Amino acid sequence: MKMLETRDLTVGHEKKPIVEGINLEITQGHLIALLGPNGAGKSTILKSLSGLLAPVKGAIYIHGSDLSRIKRKTLSKVLAVVLTERLNAGFLTSYDVTATGRYPHTGFLGKLGAEDKTKVLDCLRVVNAEKLAWRYFNELSDGEKQKVLLARALAQEPELIILDEPTTHLDVRHKLEVMAILKRLSREKGITVIFSLHEIDLALKSCDTAILVKDGRIVSCGSPEKVGNNEVSALYDIDCAGYNAFMGTIEISNSGEPSVFIVGGAGKATGIYRMLTRNNVGFCTGILHENDVDCHIAETIGVITVKEKPFQNIGLKAYREAQNLIRETSLVVDTGFPIAESNSFNRKLVLEALQDGQRVCTMRDKKENRQLYGDWADEMIYCHTAAEILQHCDGTKTFHDRRERLKSVNSE
Repeated sequence: MKMLETRDLTVGHEKKPIVEGINLEITQGHLIALLGPNGAGKSTILKSLSGLLAPVKGAIYIHGSDLSRIKRKTLSKVLAVVLTERLNAGFLTSYDVTATGRYPHTGFLGKLGAEDKTKVLDCLRVVNAEKLAWRYFNELSDGEKQKVLLARALAQEPELIILDEPTTHLDVRHKLEVMAILKRLSREKGITVIFSLHEIDLALKSCDTAILVKDGRIVSCGSPEKVGNNEVSALYDIDCAGYNAFMGTIEISNSGEPSVFIVGGAGKATGIYRMLTRNNVGFCTGILHENDVDCHIAETIGVITVKEKPFQNIGLKAYREAQNLIRETSLVVDTGFPIAESNSFNRKLVLEALQDGQRVCTMRDKKENRQLYGDWADEMIYCHTAAEILQHCDGTKTFHDRRERLKSVNSE
């Protein structure tokens, strides 16, 4: 069922267009995220959808009725708005602030009846703020205030809630709590929620539909799964990082010269990738199946990745490619990846690196390495955490070079 629709909508200020050609159909009970860079027009769109700003062109329909023709009191029973402006509530308690949301349902004097008072407390309970009811609103933290403002919006008993950056100034816990509340409202109460957000990963993990806004137009609209990596990266002109739609994460790019080869798989390498990137250590990685978590993260980070097709045994071509890369690096990392027939070449890569005198860090224990690599397990560098690997990224080429240097010193 269509809750809201826009037709050839252009929004802006004083008849100056900011975003043009907006054609949306928003379904009842869905969670809609509006994403875009600062100044893209997200707030202008939300103010227009809520009736606070007249369209420059086109029309907005709620349940098929033209928004501009709906009476304000009628609209306030359908639509609630939570904007970014700070509320100075004076000596009002959280209960008092929430109670102001009952104005569409009270008489001229705004007097609350018994049913209204019950609903106010119910709304505070829904957003987990009942303990805040009798505290002064101005004494609350930003996260607590946001929950009370949500309760006030709920007190209107709306079918549609519009929020402009509801997680601004909130810590991680309150960001997640606010998003969980919005998700619950859409699922359990069938309320349509439209919000803008700067946290891309949080928005796309929460919403049913993402609307991307840039350069005065809607550049993409669809489910988070349909919004591609390139579209999100291009939306914010991201050069130093990449977005991975499959994982729903933003990864910092690594453009360093590869000095480490990481043998990964089954997500074992992801933490190491991020740690090395954070410390400006260049690396390459393999051999990874294309559907592996490590492969998704490595490609988003932008490093050289040796790949194999999903559900196939690693082939000779990928193996040779990985061999050549390992010869150009100063350190090999065995991440403790699970070993099966499909990736047995990865075990062979580690063993050959040891036999060639290269330094090899391992995340396995010595007992397991003896089973895999025999006596060569004694030559490995044992690391318990990803951070320990960093200590060995010192540019020394190989064990062989180190031994030759020691021989030279001893002969002198």
